[in-house]
Amino acid sequence: MADVLGPEIFGHGKSKDYGLWYWAGQQVLQGRPLYPSDVGEYFEFIYPPLPAILLAIPSWFGKIPLYVVLSILNMVAWWYTGILSNAMTGSDRRPGPWLEALPALVTVTFVFDMFDLGQPNLVLLAMMLSGFWSLQRRWSWLAGFMFALATAIKVFPIAVLPYLVWRRQWAAVLSMAAFIGILLYVVPAPIRGFERNAAELKTWYQGMIGSSSERGFGQRDEQNWSWVNQSVIAVTHRLVRPLNYNQDDPNKPPRTMNVIDVDYKTANWIVLAVSALLGLGFVAVMPQQARRTARSDAEELGILFCLMTVASPLARQYYFMWLFFPLTVLTHRAAFDERAKVRLGTWLALGAAGILMLLSLPPFPNVIQAWGNNLMATAVLAGSLAWHIRHPPVAAGSDAAAKLKLKAS
Repeated sequence: MADVLGPEIFGHGKSKDYGLWYWAGQQVLQGRPLYPSDVGEYFEFIYPPLPAILLAIPSWFGKIPLYVVLSILNMVAWWYTGILSNAMTGSDRRPGPWLEALPALVTVTFVFDMFDLGQPNLVLLAMMLSGFWSLQRRWSWLAGFMFALATAIKVFPIAVLPYLVWRRQWAAVLSMAAFIGILLYVVPAPIRGFERNAAELKTWYQGMIGSSSERGFGQRDEQNWSWVNQSVIAVTHRLVRPLNYNQDDPNKPPRTMNVIDVDYKTANWIVLAVSALLGLGFVAVMPQQARRTARSDAEELGILFCLMTVASPLARQYYFMWLFFPLTVLTHRAAFDERAKVRLGTWLALGAAGILMLLSLPPFPNVIQAWGNNLMATAVLAGSLAWHIRHPPVAAGSDAAAKLKLKAS
């Protein structure tokens, strides 16, 4: 909070996205537009109308109250993420204080970014975890609401929807779809007016989702193909097209890293193929319904969080905050698995992922991030979780067999 409030109280004002959040809240309070009338113009605010309406409430009291509220939300989300992550590992073991703190320590640089930048990804993570926590207790409509709220704030959590369909969580699917419509169209209407909100939502969709080209997508062309973006889309394009990964800074000389040279359309087909392989690989390791256990569900969700992180078109450094849950699951496996060699192998995998993530810090050059060090760390974590799903301990396998036998009887 000192990093957030110190510059605002004692300096020249907090920078990064905090000023933008205050501006968006004030636009709502004063009845001004959130987006330019021309879709081709630059969007200051690149989120749907709902977040601006939520920001308007604390913005009415001024900048400092707004920043305090955002900081407290991040604090609560951080605490809640740790509690839920450790409770959902399926290990039936309570970790000691050092083990419980380990995922938080590994991801502390991402958490600092949440406070420093004012981004909501940590809050979204807490929402998604609470959604799955609710789903495990068969509170499907509450789970759908949490998934919808996260999606209505920042679109990339929509990636959970295919998973819910595959697992036939129909109530959660219907709830999520219904609440997305309510949060995007109904909730803003009394404040912005139904027609105006619908028009703004259309403008936002056309400018953010409906526009993409060789230059980039989503109103931030200078970031899309640069080293700051480690999504599957961006890294694949940098590897197959001669793109300048320094384009976010015009003062830096152009640099490319492609291993082959194809056109934009072919690169998109390669991205589609890679994404399909990742999706099919996930489906292949997912256990059948009858063989699911609390342990395998945790590992499955860990992989899902990995995939949702890198499936976002723009995955900056702080997006990898979502690795908190996969890290927690693997930490439990490394500490509590009954097989000594498996514990050692899991610790080694965690160490490898940690080293890869450290390569994002100074003094390491940006080219390492251009090659996708965080993306590689995510692959290590997802691969380790997949191995655990396919190789459960004997006790876990016996439990699954007992459940299957009980169901048959």
